[in-house]
Amino acid sequence: MVHAPVRLRMVSLLRALPAGRELTFGQLQELLTLSPGNLSTHLRKLEDVGYVAVTKAFRDRTPVTSVSLTDTGREAHAAYVDAITTYLDGSAVEALLPLEGSS
Repeated sequence: MVHAPVRLRMVSLLRALPAGRELTFGQLQELLTLSPGNLSTHLRKLEDVGYVAVTKAFRDRTPVTSVSLTDTGREAHAAYVDAITTYLDGSAVEALLPLEGSS
């Protein structure tokens, strides 16, 4: 779920925030340079699996949609980073291949 480039960028941005902090829909849209429809589609997918929380409220009579990363989303991001790192640094191959010189 996190591997899709847009969702990876989104989850990584939200992960960089302290726990409990959020970004508005507009801030995410600007940071990710996405259309509202594209952003909504990806947010819905992440919300459906519990990785993000989407909150709708009013500020000064103006609707504001805020997005934060859930604990489940933080765990999913960490697991993704660990998994991809094992491939990028070669440790996945080292775990499968016998060491040189061992019998």
